[in-house]
Amino acid sequence: MKRKAGTAVWTTALVFVLALLGGQVSAKEKTDFKDAVALVNGTPITQAQLDRSLKFAQQKAAETGRPLDDAQLSQLKKQTLEKLIGSELLYQAGEKEGIKIDKKRVEEKFAQWKKRFPEDAQYEQVLTELDVTEAEVKDEIRRGMAIQELINKKFAEKITIPEKEIKAYYEEHPDFFKQPQQVKARHILVKVNPEAEDKEKEAALEKIRDIQKKQKAGEDFAQLAKDHSEGPSATKGGELGYFTPQQMVKPFSDAAFALEPGQVSDVVETRFGYHLIQVEDKKPASTASYESVEEKIGQYLKQRKMQEEIAQYVDQLRKKGTVEVLLKDKS
Repeated sequence: MKRKAGTAVWTTALVFVLALLGGQVSAKEKTDFKDAVALVNGTPITQAQLDRSLKFAQQKAAETGRPLDDAQLSQLKKQTLEKLIGSELLYQAGEKEGIKIDKKRVEEKFAQWKKRFPEDAQYEQVLTELDVTEAEVKDEIRRGMAIQELINKKFAEKITIPEKEIKAYYEEHPDFFKQPQQVKARHILVKVNPEAEDKEKEAALEKIRDIQKKQKAGEDFAQLAKDHSEGPSATKGGELGYFTPQQMVKPFSDAAFALEPGQVSDVVETRFGYHLIQVEDKKPASTASYESVEEKIGQYLKQRKMQEEIAQYVDQLRKKGTVEVLLKDKS
């Protein structure tokens, strides 16, 4: 089971590079027109290519925790195909602009990406599962780099956001920059299942009470957490860092935010078990200053402007070229 789970992670990584670093038709697939789901100025986008990109899109959708129904999956398939058509149009435009990517740069990018796989055996297994070769992966990387270079040349290097627009965005969206109250805390956890029998719960409660006695007697909270806590933060002395009320389960959050720095809670019960909480610092709710977010707003506005201009450019390329959608459920 563990091996399969690990493979899924690295399969996702490979699908990611195929989907986002170009996601276009490999040399092997270009000769196979019968499986084409679209033709972009005569260049086919194949069913295999669409399936790979759709798999990645489905995995991203699954991260939201909401399964897709048939209608949503059909829509996602169409959107994925449109993105592949757009990428192919951009790649072809780059070729006309004379953009060429040096093989050495591709090899460096490939080497960086391959490091994501802890072992060669996992990498080879994923290539086999997706029926792609290392040469095809490198070709996808090359194409993705060519598209990025075109975008940099035509858009990124030319777009600047005036400071007045950045400031106006900050002033017009005050809620975006509100920072909720936070506390910095440590905790000690004695685990017990909510559905456990009374004997087990009583034993866990007795254990946390014994730890509480030691803490009240003057023993260091962090050391007690290292010695006795059953939570993942035990090795760090129970350190949880700063968190907002919404980041913790309600009983834990209510107890933590009721404490002042230096105070330790009574025993708190959550679905994870029994806790002792020590608050170290509190930050009141505030609004981020313009100076602290100016750069990020500028980057966001530039990215948004680039996306708008790229979409318009792709639309122009599509109108000037010939795009034929062959996907059966395109209606």
